[in-house]
Amino acid sequence: MAVQSGTYKGVSAEERTAERRRRLLDATLSVWADPASRTTMTAVCAAAGLTERYFYESFANLDAAQSAVLEMVAVQIENVSLAAAEQAGPDPAARIRSAVRALMDLLVEDPRKGRVAIIEAGTMPSLRGRRTELLRHFAHLAAAEAHELEGLRRRDREDDLAGLLFIGGMAEVVTAWLDGALDVTVEELVETATRSFLGLYG
Repeated sequence: MAVQSGTYKGVSAEERTAERRRRLLDATLSVWADPASRTTMTAVCAAAGLTERYFYESFANLDAAQSAVLEMVAVQIENVSLAAAEQAGPDPAARIRSAVRALMDLLVEDPRKGRVAIIEAGTMPSLRGRRTELLRHFAHLAAAEAHELEGLRRRDREDDLAGLLFIGGMAEVVTAWLDGALDVTVEELVETATRSFLGLYG
Protein backbone atom coordinates (compact mmCIF):
# COMPACT_ATOMS: atom_id res chain seq x y z
CA MET A 1 0.00 0.00 0.00
CA ALA A 2 2.85 2.35 0.77
CA VAL A 3 4.17 2.01 -2.75
CA GLN A 4 0.73 2.61 -4.27
CA SER A 5 0.06 5.75 -2.22
CA GLY A 6 3.59 7.16 -2.04
CA THR A 7 6.59 7.80 -4.26
CA TYR A 8 8.08 4.95 -6.26
CA LYS A 9 11.33 5.37 -8.21
CA GLY A 10 10.95 9.11 -7.93
CA VAL A 11 7.41 9.15 -9.35
CA SER A 12 4.48 10.07 -7.11
CA ALA A 13 1.22 8.13 -6.97
CA GLU A 14 -0.56 11.11 -8.55
CA GLU A 15 1.91 11.17 -11.45
CA ARG A 16 1.51 7.44 -12.01
CA THR A 17 -2.27 7.80 -12.03
CA ALA A 18 -2.06 10.69 -14.51
CA GLU A 19 0.24 8.67 -16.77
CA ARG A 20 -2.13 5.68 -16.74
CA ARG A 21 -4.99 8.02 -17.62
CA ARG A 22 -3.01 9.43 -20.56
CA ARG A 23 -2.32 5.90 -21.78
CA LEU A 24 -6.00 5.00 -21.52
CA LEU A 25 -7.04 8.15 -23.39
CA ASP A 26 -4.62 7.38 -26.23
CA ALA A 27 -5.76 3.75 -26.30
CA THR A 28 -9.40 4.81 -26.41
CA LEU A 29 -8.59 7.18 -29.26
CA SER A 30 -6.82 4.42 -31.20
CA VAL A 31 -9.42 1.70 -30.71
CA TRP A 32 -12.36 4.05 -31.30
CA ALA A 33 -10.85 5.46 -34.50
CA ASP A 34 -10.15 2.03 -36.00
CA PRO A 35 -13.14 0.92 -38.11
CA ALA A 36 -11.84 -2.67 -37.97
CA SER A 37 -11.98 -2.73 -34.17
CA ARG A 38 -14.96 -2.99 -31.86
CA THR A 39 -14.65 -0.36 -29.15
CA THR A 40 -14.83 -2.16 -25.81
CA MET A 41 -13.24 -1.62 -22.45
CA THR A 42 -11.31 -4.87 -22.92
CA ALA A 43 -9.88 -3.63 -26.22
CA VAL A 44 -8.95 -0.28 -24.70
CA CYS A 45 -7.22 -1.90 -21.74
CA ALA A 46 -5.32 -4.24 -24.04
CA ALA A 47 -4.16 -1.33 -26.20
CA ALA A 48 -3.08 0.60 -23.10
CA GLY A 49 -1.37 -2.43 -21.54
CA LEU A 50 -3.39 -1.95 -18.36
CA THR A 51 -5.92 -3.99 -16.43
CA GLU A 52 -9.57 -3.10 -15.94
CA ARG A 53 -8.74 -2.09 -12.38
CA TYR A 54 -6.76 0.84 -13.72
CA PHE A 55 -9.45 1.69 -16.24
CA TYR A 56 -11.94 2.20 -13.41
CA GLU A 57 -9.36 4.27 -11.58
CA SER A 58 -9.82 6.94 -14.27
CA PHE A 59 -13.23 6.35 -15.84
CA ALA A 60 -16.62 5.17 -14.64
CA ASN A 61 -17.31 3.36 -17.91
CA LEU A 62 -16.44 3.27 -21.60
CA ASP A 63 -18.77 6.18 -22.40
CA ALA A 64 -16.87 8.32 -19.91
CA ALA A 65 -13.56 7.47 -21.57
CA GLN A 66 -14.92 8.29 -25.03
CA SER A 67 -16.44 11.51 -23.72
CA ALA A 68 -13.06 12.49 -22.27
CA VAL A 69 -11.42 11.83 -25.63
CA LEU A 70 -14.01 13.97 -27.42
CA GLU A 71 -13.44 16.85 -24.99
CA MET A 72 -9.66 16.49 -25.29
CA VAL A 73 -9.77 16.71 -29.08
CA ALA A 74 -12.20 19.65 -29.03
CA VAL A 75 -9.89 21.59 -26.71
CA GLN A 76 -6.91 20.87 -28.95
CA ILE A 77 -8.78 22.01 -32.06
CA GLU A 78 -9.88 25.23 -30.37
CA ASN A 79 -6.44 25.98 -28.94
CA VAL A 80 -4.46 25.43 -32.14
CA SER A 81 -6.98 27.29 -34.30
CA LEU A 82 -7.23 30.35 -32.07
CA ALA A 83 -3.48 30.50 -31.56
CA ALA A 84 -2.88 30.29 -35.30
CA ALA A 85 -5.38 33.05 -35.99
CA GLU A 86 -3.75 35.34 -33.44
CA GLN A 87 -0.31 34.74 -34.90
CA ALA A 88 -1.58 35.64 -38.38
CA GLY A 89 -2.31 39.24 -37.47
CA PRO A 90 -5.34 41.42 -38.27
CA ASP A 91 -6.01 40.50 -41.91
CA PRO A 92 -9.28 38.46 -42.07
CA ALA A 93 -8.17 36.18 -44.90
CA ALA A 94 -4.82 35.49 -43.24
CA ARG A 95 -6.49 34.73 -39.91
CA ILE A 96 -9.04 32.24 -41.21
CA ARG A 97 -6.51 30.64 -43.56
CA SER A 98 -4.10 30.17 -40.66
CA ALA A 99 -6.81 28.79 -38.36
CA VAL A 100 -8.04 26.25 -40.91
CA ARG A 101 -4.47 25.30 -41.78
CA ALA A 102 -3.77 24.64 -38.08
CA LEU A 103 -6.85 22.43 -37.86
CA MET A 104 -5.83 20.46 -40.93
CA ASP A 105 -2.25 20.13 -39.72
CA LEU A 106 -3.61 18.63 -36.49
CA LEU A 107 -5.71 16.12 -38.43
CA VAL A 108 -2.91 15.24 -40.83
CA GLU A 109 -0.60 14.62 -37.88
CA ASP A 110 -3.20 12.44 -36.16
CA PRO A 111 -6.24 11.51 -38.31
CA ARG A 112 -7.67 9.55 -35.36
CA LYS A 113 -8.71 12.82 -33.75
CA GLY A 114 -10.82 13.95 -36.66
CA ARG A 115 -12.40 10.54 -37.08
CA VAL A 116 -13.58 10.20 -33.48
CA ALA A 117 -14.63 13.82 -32.90
CA ILE A 118 -16.25 14.56 -36.23
CA ILE A 119 -17.46 11.16 -37.45
CA GLU A 120 -17.69 8.53 -34.74
CA ALA A 121 -19.08 10.72 -31.94
CA GLY A 122 -22.05 11.56 -34.15
CA THR A 123 -23.01 7.88 -34.36
CA MET A 124 -23.25 7.42 -30.59
CA PRO A 125 -26.50 8.43 -28.84
CA SER A 126 -24.57 9.15 -25.64
CA LEU A 127 -22.24 11.62 -27.38
CA ARG A 128 -24.34 12.95 -30.25
CA GLY A 129 -25.78 15.77 -28.16
CA ARG A 130 -22.38 16.88 -26.92
CA ARG A 131 -20.97 16.77 -30.45
CA THR A 132 -23.80 19.06 -31.55
CA GLU A 133 -23.04 21.44 -28.67
CA LEU A 134 -19.39 21.55 -29.66
CA LEU A 135 -20.20 22.28 -33.29
CA ARG A 136 -22.43 25.16 -32.17
CA HIS A 137 -19.67 26.38 -29.89
CA PHE A 138 -17.23 26.48 -32.80
CA ALA A 139 -19.88 28.20 -34.93
CA HIS A 140 -20.17 30.88 -32.27
CA LEU A 141 -16.38 31.29 -32.22
CA ALA A 142 -16.39 31.71 -35.99
CA ALA A 143 -19.14 34.33 -35.72
CA ALA A 144 -17.30 36.16 -32.96
CA GLU A 145 -14.13 36.18 -35.05
CA ALA A 146 -15.97 37.66 -38.04
CA HIS A 147 -17.77 40.19 -35.86
CA GLU A 148 -14.51 41.67 -34.61
CA LEU A 149 -12.56 41.81 -37.86
CA GLU A 150 -12.22 44.97 -39.90
CA GLY A 151 -13.38 44.72 -43.49
CA LEU A 152 -16.18 42.24 -42.78
CA ARG A 153 -19.81 43.26 -42.46
CA ARG A 154 -21.38 43.12 -39.03
CA ARG A 155 -24.60 41.16 -39.24
CA ASP A 156 -25.28 40.61 -35.56
CA ARG A 157 -28.15 38.06 -35.48
CA GLU A 158 -27.06 36.55 -38.79
CA ASP A 159 -23.51 36.00 -37.56
CA ASP A 160 -24.30 32.74 -35.76
CA LEU A 161 -26.31 31.50 -38.74
CA ALA A 162 -23.32 32.03 -41.02
CA GLY A 163 -21.09 30.44 -38.39
CA LEU A 164 -23.25 27.32 -38.36
CA LEU A 165 -23.16 27.15 -42.15
CA PHE A 166 -19.37 27.44 -42.11
CA ILE A 167 -18.68 24.95 -39.30
CA GLY A 168 -21.32 22.49 -40.50
CA GLY A 169 -19.86 22.64 -43.97
CA MET A 170 -16.34 22.17 -42.63
CA ALA A 171 -17.47 19.11 -40.67
CA GLU A 172 -18.91 17.53 -43.81
CA VAL A 173 -15.85 18.38 -45.88
CA VAL A 174 -13.47 16.96 -43.29
CA THR A 175 -15.62 13.82 -43.02
CA ALA A 176 -15.42 13.28 -46.79
CA TRP A 177 -11.68 13.99 -46.73
CA LEU A 178 -11.04 11.54 -43.88
CA ASP A 179 -13.12 8.88 -45.64
CA GLY A 180 -11.13 9.34 -48.84
CA ALA A 181 -14.23 10.43 -50.74
CA LEU A 182 -12.82 13.90 -51.39
CA ASP A 183 -9.72 13.87 -53.56
CA VAL A 184 -8.24 17.28 -52.77
CA THR A 185 -5.01 18.48 -51.23
CA VAL A 186 -4.91 20.07 -47.81
CA GLU A 187 -3.95 23.35 -49.46
CA GLU A 188 -7.00 23.22 -51.74
CA LEU A 189 -9.21 22.50 -48.75
CA VAL A 190 -7.73 25.39 -46.76
CA GLU A 191 -8.13 27.85 -49.62
CA THR A 192 -11.71 26.79 -50.32
CA ALA A 193 -12.62 27.08 -46.64
CA THR A 194 -11.07 30.54 -46.49
CA ARG A 195 -13.06 31.74 -49.50
CA SER A 196 -16.21 30.23 -48.01
CA PHE A 197 -15.74 32.08 -44.71
CA LEU A 198 -15.04 35.38 -46.43
CA GLY A 199 -18.03 34.83 -48.71
CA LEU A 200 -20.35 34.27 -45.77
CA TYR A 201 -19.15 37.32 -43.88
CA GLY A 202 -17.83 39.54 -46.65
